[in-house]
Amino acid sequence: MRNSTKLILLAAIAIVFILLYGFYDIKGGFDYAFPKRMLRVTAMVVTGIAIAYSTIVFQTITHNRILTPSVMGLDSMYQVVQTLIYFFAGSMSVWVLNKYLNFGAAIVAMVVFAMILYRFLFRADKHPIYFLLLIGMIIGTLLGSFVTFLQVLIDPVEYLSLQNRLFATFTNVKAELLYISIGILILAFIYGYLIMGKLDVMSLGRENAMNLGINYDGMVMKILILSSILIATSTALVGPITFFGLIVANLSYQFLVSYKHSIHILGASLISIIALVGGQFLVEHIFELRTTLSVIINFIGGIYFIYLLLKESRAAG
Repeated sequence: MRNSTKLILLAAIAIVFILLYGFYDIKGGFDYAFPKRMLRVTAMVVTGIAIAYSTIVFQTITHNRILTPSVMGLDSMYQVVQTLIYFFAGSMSVWVLNKYLNFGAAIVAMVVFAMILYRFLFRADKHPIYFLLLIGMIIGTLLGSFVTFLQVLIDPVEYLSLQNRLFATFTNVKAELLYISIGILILAFIYGYLIMGKLDVMSLGRENAMNLGINYDGMVMKILILSSILIATSTALVGPITFFGLIVANLSYQFLVSYKHSIHILGASLISIIALVGGQFLVEHIFELRTTLSVIINFIGGIYFIYLLLKESRAAG
């Protein structure tokens, strides 16, 4: 089956899931329920595309299909920001009640955190990516421990309110924040489209890309920042989904045979939409909201991550 046929099939499945989620078992007024559902679907589409895009380009510069931007500690930084706000200001502070202020603080903190890492740890002549990834994993673990420490000390009522922000959810998406996210992502996608050809060349490796005229180190820096912006925006909008990028990116690699990033990004984005919309449909109508989509994704993603590790280990052996 050709890649174009496979992409059409994925698009058709995604449309079916979107229509199913939008129209299935609407209770109450249609004029009220349907726009609410479409708002959630739009948030899922935006989040899925952002995570898929950022993961694909991140894996291109790391030349490793197991690593994702979350390994840099960006999800942990989001948790740190929210925990610090609740710990020092409380759930009734302006930093929590003002959705724009909370959204902006989370994005700025995550992007600045990533830029500081890239600025002070990036070295072009000493395998910068792997060094950066190692530091990112250490810092992510450190931030996670710091968050746990603060959560032990925080007031129990504040802690319960905080938990709602630390797990990804599509049921309480704010329309105003969604529009801002769409604007940010459109700008990021325009820039990403302009460098799509360079990404194909960079997948050949540093030496080959430089021989073909690519400013490899400069492009790596730009792609890392682009990836951080995409992940920061999606995380600030709905919350962290740790293993989701790992799942959709590797499924795209297995389902679509191509070296072109445009094909894999489109494929991973469609798989993301199918997984998020279909998963949320199951959560609402099958599990009756007794669990969250992020819990299911992290459970499946953890198993898939172990499978990929074992697969890479056997391949290396």
